[in-house]
Amino acid sequence: MANKTTLGIIIGNRDFFPDSLVDTARNEVIELCQTLNITPIVLDGATTKLGGVETYQEAQKCAALFKQHAENIIGVWVVLPNFGDEKGVADTLKLANLNVPVLIQAYPDDLDKMDVARRRDAWCGKISVCNNLYQYGIKYSLTTKHVVRPNDPSFIADLQNFMATCRVVKGLRSVRIGAIGARPGAFNTVRYSEKILQRNGISVVTCDLSEILGNANKMDKNDQAVKDRLDQITSYAPGGKAPNEAMIQITKLDLALHAFMEEHCLDATAIQCWTSLQQNYGCNVCTSMSIMSENMLPSACEVDVTGTLSMYAMQLASGSPSALVDWNNNYADDDSKCVLFHCGNWAKSFLPDIQISNAPILGTSVGVENTYGALDGRTPAMPLTYGRISTDDPKGIMKAYVGEGMLTDDVLKTFGNRAVAQIKDLQGLMQYVCRNGFEHHVVMNASKTAGILKEAFGNYMGWEVYEHGN
Repeated sequence: MANKTTLGIIIGNRDFFPDSLVDTARNEVIELCQTLNITPIVLDGATTKLGGVETYQEAQKCAALFKQHAENIIGVWVVLPNFGDEKGVADTLKLANLNVPVLIQAYPDDLDKMDVARRRDAWCGKISVCNNLYQYGIKYSLTTKHVVRPNDPSFIADLQNFMATCRVVKGLRSVRIGAIGARPGAFNTVRYSEKILQRNGISVVTCDLSEILGNANKMDKNDQAVKDRLDQITSYAPGGKAPNEAMIQITKLDLALHAFMEEHCLDATAIQCWTSLQQNYGCNVCTSMSIMSENMLPSACEVDVTGTLSMYAMQLASGSPSALVDWNNNYADDDSKCVLFHCGNWAKSFLPDIQISNAPILGTSVGVENTYGALDGRTPAMPLTYGRISTDDPKGIMKAYVGEGMLTDDVLKTFGNRAVAQIKDLQGLMQYVCRNGFEHHVVMNASKTAGILKEAFGNYMGWEVYEHGN
C-alpha cells in the first residue's frame, strides 16, 4: 500500500446557516479520505461546534492542531458546506503558518433546498474566502467546477492532482542535488546559478570527479560488495556487448557513487559523464544513472543540475521515473514529431529491450572500448509529459516550461536511448525554447502531469512558467 498523504482540513461554518450541513460534510470528507488513503487532520465535534471553524477562537484551536502535525501535513483542504466564515479560514492558515498548498472546495446547492433551513450559498462564500486569502497573501488552488461535492469524479481528480502538487512543492523546497564533477567544457548550455537555487530551497552539494574515481579504484574486484553489486546490475540489465572487465569497472563506480549519495543525503545527482570519465577510468556511468533514476533518485548527465531538478519534480508529480533527453532530431518531414535521444542513461521503465552496450558517438573520440556502460534501448508508445526548469541568471529568476504529448511507435533505426515524440504545435514549442534561452536538454515522464507541475512551479514556487498548448 502507498504511503498515506496527510492533509489538514478546515471545515468552514457560518452561524446563520444550518449546522447540519457542517456535520454531514465532515463525515463525507473523512469517508473520502479513508477511500483515498489520506490521513485527515481535522477538528472534532468536542473541540469546536461540529468540528467546524467560524470564530477566531476556533481558528486558534484548528491552527494549534495543525501545528502539532506540521511535520506531516503537505497541504490543506478547505471545505465549505455553507457560505463559511472567510476570516475563520484565513486566520487558521495564518496562525498555523504551514506554508503548504491550499485547496478550496465548496458544496453546490440543490434547487429544491433553497429555503432558509437548507440553503448553502457556498458559491458566494468561496469567492469571499478566496478574496480573504488573496488579501492575506496565502496561495491557494481551485477546483475544476466552482462548486462540487466531494464524491464527484471531477473533484476526486482535482484532489489527487492537488496532492501531487503538494508533493512537488514539498520536495522542491528541500531537495539536495549532488553535482559530481565539472560540466563538460563545451557545454555552456548547462550553466546554472547555485545561489538562485538555494534561495528557492534547493541545495547543491559539489564533488570533484577525481574523488569518486579514486574511491572506485581502491576497490578490489574480489571484494564481496563488488560481487554482490555486480549481480544486482546484471539482474537490472543484461550485459550485452560489455566484457567482464568493463562490468567490474561499472560496478566499482556505482558503489562509489552510492556511498557519496548516502554520505550527503542526496535526492538526485548530475554527473560529469564525459570525457574525463572515459579517458581516466575507462567506462560510461550511464548504467548507474539509469538504476538511480529507476529507483526514484534521478540522475542527469553532463552535470545538468537543473535538468535533474526537472526530473525530480516530474517524478514527484507522477510517482514514476523521469528521463533526461535531447531535443535531438526532426522526424522526416512530420512537423508534429521529433526524435528524443541520449547515449544511454534512461530509467528502465522507458526501455523494455534494455541491454548494456557502448556509446558509438562518444567512442569516436575516446575509443569505443572505454564507453561500455551506456544502455541501448527503444522507448515504445506511452503518454508524455515534458518540461524543463532553468535558472535565468540575467533576470535572477527561476523559469520553466511544461507540456504534454505522446511517445509513438514510429520506425526509428538508430542506437542509444531513443524515442519518437508527437507534440501539438511542436514548431511553436521549439520557437519558445529557442527565444527564451532554454537548454537543449528536456525531461520526459510517462504521465499527463503538466497542469500539476504548472500549479506547483507557478502558483506556489513563484516561478515563471509556460504551459505549451494552454
